[in-house]
Amino acid sequence: MDINLSDFHFLRPLWLLLLPFAAALPLLWRRSQDVQRRLRSNIAPHLLGHLLITPTDSHRLRPVHLLCGLLVVGALAAAGPTWEQDRPDFLENRAPLIIALDLSPSMDATDVQPSRLEAAKHKIHDLIQRRAGARNALIAYAGSAHLVLPATDDPALLDTFIQALGTDLIGKPGKNAGAVIEQAKRLLAAEKSPGTLLLITDGADTSALAGLDKQLDDSQLQVLILAVGSEDGGIIHDASGQPRTDSNGRPTLGSFDQAALKQLASALDAPLGSLTLNNDDLDWVDLHAQQHFQNASDEQKELHWKDAGYWLCWPLLLIAFFSVRKGWSLNWMAGLLLAVGLGLQPAPAQANPLVDAFFTPDQQGRWAFEHQHFPQAAAHFADPYWKGIAAYNAADFDLALASFARLQTPQAYFYLGNIYVRRFKFDEAIAAYTQALKLQPQFPEATANLALAIALQKDTESAEQNAPEVKPDDIKMDKAPGKGQSKPVQTELAASDEQWLQNLTTSPAKFLKQKFSLQDQAGVRP
Repeated sequence: MDINLSDFHFLRPLWLLLLPFAAALPLLWRRSQDVQRRLRSNIAPHLLGHLLITPTDSHRLRPVHLLCGLLVVGALAAAGPTWEQDRPDFLENRAPLIIALDLSPSMDATDVQPSRLEAAKHKIHDLIQRRAGARNALIAYAGSAHLVLPATDDPALLDTFIQALGTDLIGKPGKNAGAVIEQAKRLLAAEKSPGTLLLITDGADTSALAGLDKQLDDSQLQVLILAVGSEDGGIIHDASGQPRTDSNGRPTLGSFDQAALKQLASALDAPLGSLTLNNDDLDWVDLHAQQHFQNASDEQKELHWKDAGYWLCWPLLLIAFFSVRKGWSLNWMAGLLLAVGLGLQPAPAQANPLVDAFFTPDQQGRWAFEHQHFPQAAAHFADPYWKGIAAYNAADFDLALASFARLQTPQAYFYLGNIYVRRFKFDEAIAAYTQALKLQPQFPEATANLALAIALQKDTESAEQNAPEVKPDDIKMDKAPGKGQSKPVQTELAASDEQWLQNLTTSPAKFLKQKFSLQDQAGVRP
């Protein structure tokens, strides 16, 4: 084990104040055992040495020395000696990444096979797969920017929406990078953590570059630009695969505006990279995202050094072993061990009178919730919000609905909206999401789910109106009238939002197109 003395320090140096007290204990004990010092005031010094008989003590070490060693080693261990920086592997994956994909028509150019957009989507798929466990958000933009999915650590759910993206989803032309930055800043504020915005595009609107740098002031957002395409450009195809043509019947070429991208990178002080056939571009994105997170995150600073104090547990254990020797134990050692034992909070395995005497119902519910025993947690919790969260995770939506209905907080209305959407009560869901946004305007999840509820409502109404009325040619009864039996059919509720989303009949592409259109028509920030 190499120790760099220049980096050696203590994480909790106040514990070192025990060292002088520990060092003074043997001196104080020896002073208390000095009989001559106590009798010196009563007996003449020249007689004292002849009157006292001092027995020979073969033990050089006494229990006080054991206590001294225990305090010294314990103080050093508690002080947290360290000399090595701590950079755990999982920390770099906690950096949130916001991916913004350009959906303007130029992304249909085929200079990158099969097209710029498809190549970018394939690269995003690889990126989120390698960032398994990290939180990624998705924004689509052209002349306006729209939130596709808030930050999530589920790559399968994110990939579902990535594959549904197309250049026909956003009707407003342009490449509005400023709107993307505003959207990313709101997402990052909800994450309460420094993060990175990855712009994947083939160009930029140079007329709208002024003021972009000011948008990043006082923000922990880093911008990366990944260019897609070649300088020669390529033919742009429409949704049916046919080449797009101009008024003269000539194929429309998508130009790769490298100069505009350099101006955009300069305006944002952002690194500029390009799409590659190998994983060099993914390594480039990972490197910049990790470095930015490590430099800006307060949590990284707290975890900067490894605590090596636990290595001193072995000598502490050895000293404790000698403390049980006959004649060497201290009178208060048992009391100290009892106090330490009581200080350790036991984990209640099940509800019983002993557990109820020491833990409140909310504490028991929290333990069950952290161990993913959601039905038991919902039964224990007295707090209505936590009872609702536990019931929601346990798919007990009746109990969750009753619990959240007692609250008037943005989070409660958000979960109410989720429950109503699951039950296809879109009017109630829209009202709940709207109320949540009134109480907390910056609520990306509620904004996204509100758009989803509106789109699903329109899709359901359209399907009902267009459903053909078909009359049966003949009706046959298996049993005589009055002899049949009715049996209710129960459908299994999805236990998670991802499973429920996969059961929707609306395609992601159709939903996103309706959502973006509604937001552009309303003229409000998504």
